[in-house]
Amino acid sequence: MAVGVDHGVVEAAPHFSRGGVGHPNIVNIVTMMRAEATPIRTLLFVAGSDEEEVRQAADHGADAVVIDLEEPRTPFPEHERERTRAMVRGVFDALRPGGTPRWFVRVQPPDTGQTLKDLRAVVGPALTGILLPKTYGPADVHKADALLTCAEAEYGLPLGSLLIYPILETAQSLRLAYDIAMASERVHYMGGAVSRFGDIHQALGYRWTAEGEETLFLRSKVLVDARAAGIRYPVSGMWGGARDDIDGLRRWATALRDLGYFGMMIGDPAHVAIVNEIFSPTKEEIAYWQDLDRLASEAEARGTGPILYGDPNQGEGHVVHIAHVGSARKNLRWARELGLAD
Repeated sequence: MAVGVDHGVVEAAPHFSRGGVGHPNIVNIVTMMRAEATPIRTLLFVAGSDEEEVRQAADHGADAVVIDLEEPRTPFPEHERERTRAMVRGVFDALRPGGTPRWFVRVQPPDTGQTLKDLRAVVGPALTGILLPKTYGPADVHKADALLTCAEAEYGLPLGSLLIYPILETAQSLRLAYDIAMASERVHYMGGAVSRFGDIHQALGYRWTAEGEETLFLRSKVLVDARAAGIRYPVSGMWGGARDDIDGLRRWATALRDLGYFGMMIGDPAHVAIVNEIFSPTKEEIAYWQDLDRLASEAEARGTGPILYGDPNQGEGHVVHIAHVGSARKNLRWARELGLAD
């Protein structure tokens, strides 16, 4: 694997199979490369076959947009794929790199032999990365990684600059989530997403409910795997309820945030504002974190302690430990990356 640097110079990076994904050196390398990933609260899916949707996608306020080239509609014959690729190529050629939203594309998986056709329709300075569907294990990520390297070289991009977001929608991928995350340093985002009646339902056989108890284990398991692999901001989803059930959507998104996710996939632009709000820290949370940071800094400067905060009846919340300060500072970085704190 190679990592691109300025002026087209390429530096070699250790091959990830050396020592296995559990080898401490490999874990450290991958974690370091993911340390600068920034949060995605809303990952909005747009059908690549709908030109109006594609051209309006940037106007909804989502942190990131996914243009779906894999299965934007059914049926989707090859002549329609070719027309869609040409249209999307024109859109990407007109985009300015940087800023928001960040642009991803869901491509056909490598085993179809069609991935490179999709990549040639979108690779360029404006593309952040690809969503990789039908993932079964690390080998699928390795194949996508190699294809991206070829596409980057072909289009003059720094090698290693495009990301891979594996979609975990098979039983095998859910079981191997950590190994999949560690298969390439390109994997900066991942999480346990569910669907009402789609591929994950086929894989596991659950019956979807608005409460989500039937998928709590898989969302929790993938969350732990992702964080263990150094994924800073895991993303989950999706809401399978009625479009106008805003209370249900809010409960679902809040439960994901409470669990430890920092964003979710959505399929409706009308839900962007609500989901952005839920996956943003509140003013009260930011003020609390800033208080702990300030009190710790003052105590460190004076060499005094203990640090006490608020109501003594709050127990652990009253006596401030170094772990609390570390959590506060980590959360403040999240708030700053969202532009919500100085």
